[in-house]
Amino acid sequence: MPEGTATAGEAQAQVSLPAPPLPRRAYRLLRSPLLRRILLVNALPLALLVAALLYLDTYQDGLVESEVAALRVQAQVFAAAIGESAVSLERPESPRIAPDLARPLLRRLVEPTPLTQARLYAPDGTLIADSRVILGPGGVVTTEPLPAPPPPRGPLASAIIALYERVMRVLPRATTFPKIEDETDWSPEIAPVLAAAAEGRAAPVVRRTADDRLVVSVTQPVIRSRETIGIVLVTREARAVDEALFHVRMTILATFGFALALTVALSSYLATTIARPLVRLARAAERMREGRGRRSSVPPALKTRRDEIGGLAVALDESARALWARMDAIERFAADVAHEIKNPLTSIRSAIETIRRIDDPARRERLLSVIADDVKRLDRLISDISEASRLDAELSRTGLERVDLAPMLTTLADIHETTRGPEDPRVVVEAPAEGLVVNGVEGRLVQVLRNLIGNAVSFSPPGGTIRLLGRHDGGWVEIAVEDEGPGIPEAKLERIFERFYSERPKGERFGTHSGLGLSISRQIVEALRGTIAAENRRDAAGRVIGARFVVRLPAA
Repeated sequence: MPEGTATAGEAQAQVSLPAPPLPRRAYRLLRSPLLRRILLVNALPLALLVAALLYLDTYQDGLVESEVAALRVQAQVFAAAIGESAVSLERPESPRIAPDLARPLLRRLVEPTPLTQARLYAPDGTLIADSRVILGPGGVVTTEPLPAPPPPRGPLASAIIALYERVMRVLPRATTFPKIEDETDWSPEIAPVLAAAAEGRAAPVVRRTADDRLVVSVTQPVIRSRETIGIVLVTREARAVDEALFHVRMTILATFGFALALTVALSSYLATTIARPLVRLARAAERMREGRGRRSSVPPALKTRRDEIGGLAVALDESARALWARMDAIERFAADVAHEIKNPLTSIRSAIETIRRIDDPARRERLLSVIADDVKRLDRLISDISEASRLDAELSRTGLERVDLAPMLTTLADIHETTRGPEDPRVVVEAPAEGLVVNGVEGRLVQVLRNLIGNAVSFSPPGGTIRLLGRHDGGWVEIAVEDEGPGIPEAKLERIFERFYSERPKGERFGTHSGLGLSISRQIVEALRGTIAAENRRDAAGRVIGARFVVRLPAA
């Protein structure tokens, strides 16, 4: 084709879409297939957001179904609790609900959910108990009001929602809910509901109040001895559904306006700086999944980048290393668990095999005692193993809060002093008056201190003294637990923190401890970015006069 000529299609394109006066680099970028694909991908969510405004009823239905499912579970719990704990058994062949037991029980069950009302009916429809009706002293009956409506939203948000609702009234709606006629009582008409519930086919009742609040009701029969002795009706304001819808609407509108303005610019940036590196990271992740990246499969060039991609590459590399380290730790832990559980199981099996061959009642009794002790040891081992195995996951999910260790030490000392026997050691606390504040999980820190105090009590001589010392050390808070026992062998100062290792006092019965207490304590302290160590206390002549455990945590 001669230079300067063009096909009819190209000529038409040149006439209908003249090239804009863009810089040469921007023009080349617009011709990029990757950019066109990113523009298409970024434009598609905008269209979906607009469509979501029209089909938000489907999302609402899903939320309502989830609310109904949760409420039904709650009703099942209520019915089961009443069926077990609020039944008069004067006539076992014909059990019936005891109103005096059912009323306080129903109210206690509802207390954690203030937006919920529960009613208990007899099979004939007679109201037995209502969680919002309180019987006070002297037979005075008071009824708690229904929950107040949520606080009003801001004027801008209210205006946007009002405009949205006006548009939605014009469009066909897939789901509508009936209105509640009596604003002082949200319970549905009870006769048909109870009849259906007694037959086990009750459907949920979903309605809206005059101020457009969503209310859900479900029923559940109370069954005792395969007989329906009552029916629980649980009604709750599904405020979370309306709040979720509100946030979705606001998010859709805000995201639509913002994304429409930035689609082209962000697409260009994504095409040149993010899309291709992400593909390389995806390939590295695939190699890790296949086991070819046990150490590192992330390209070094990506890890040296000083942006989010570089941070993602480093995080992926560190995550892979941490994952393999965790898997190695799990394998070691499984091996340790198998070894520790095998010992009592072997003992039990040997005792069972022996008990079959002897007739002496005294020896049989001793063997049965051995079996009972081993079963208790197994139960203790399994409980401690379960605690240790879920500890990491729990600490990773739990948010840290400011915790003052000084009153915690005082409380633990007071508890010990209240319960100690005449020969048990005393506990003395020395902590600064300004407190010892750290960032941690209060329950887990109590567990660490209780483990250390219990360990010190085990090794202390009769009438000895245990000292709980707290102090500030720069940016750290240091807690020391000192006893007057025999101390710890120097070669085992670190080994005592290993799993299933137990260094117990002479005379203590074998198997009383699982050997996981100090290991769990170290696991908790290290998860809170602290340290724990053991050392011996010595006098001026260098003789061991006790042991000291030191916990160091970053000060808040």
